[in-house]
Amino acid sequence: MGRALILGGGFTGSRVAALLRARGWDVTLTNRSGVGGLMLDVGDEASLERLSTSISPDTVVLHSIPVPGVLGALRAGGPARVVYLSTTGVYGAVPVVDETTTVAPRTERELLRVAEENAVLQGPWSAMVLRPAAIYGPGRGIHAAMRAGTYRLMGAGTNFVSRIHVDDLARHAEAAMVCNLTGAFPVADEAPCTSREIAEYCAKLLGVAMPEEAAAESLGETRRADRRVDGSAVRRLLGLNLRYPSYREGIESCLAEEARAFSTS
Repeated sequence: MGRALILGGGFTGSRVAALLRARGWDVTLTNRSGVGGLMLDVGDEASLERLSTSISPDTVVLHSIPVPGVLGALRAGGPARVVYLSTTGVYGAVPVVDETTTVAPRTERELLRVAEENAVLQGPWSAMVLRPAAIYGPGRGIHAAMRAGTYRLMGAGTNFVSRIHVDDLARHAEAAMVCNLTGAFPVADEAPCTSREIAEYCAKLLGVAMPEEAAAESLGETRRADRRVDGSAVRRLLGLNLRYPSYREGIESCLAEEARAFSTS
């Protein structure tokens, strides 16, 4: 039986925890309240100290919080392995990405992510970095935003976007935590597409109007990407097959799960 510490028990972390517990692992999740896990306030020294003391030499950590203090707490605790969930945003304006692509950060946020990646990879532990494309799943993603009427296309929607279903990302993270593979890899499904293509698919599936077009500068930083990501290398190395190889299977599954949740609420 393994021992895992997951920094953040939210959208992805909770799913990774469930997968590891099904293996019989002892899993601790952190959150801001401490309910159902270990309370973590990254601005509080005592909280960071409690984090470090919760780590044993056989602990495997899933890390996705690039803020000062967390890595120091991990170093003090001395885990066996750290898997860091970063983002394909570290590739900057590079339009086509695979496992050989060099990072090219442009913004402060992207620079912070790269710095955290480097610190993890250079730490006194076995380390791996996963760089997921846009994460979607039940209640989150373009289908949810279009249903809520909040989604807007960047211009004509000709920019390419890659994505990964949260359940497939969780399976990547689980596999990374239980192996000894090192290095940094992009994670994405097999079907990058334009923003307009997926919006048209969602509009037809949901029976809603196509979203309005908007200038790039009026959208958030992460919405301005124009990037096709090939995540096949890490899948091959981890021995994974995607449950949702494209947005089509993924969004249909999301809608079915959302409908089930609504019917039992």
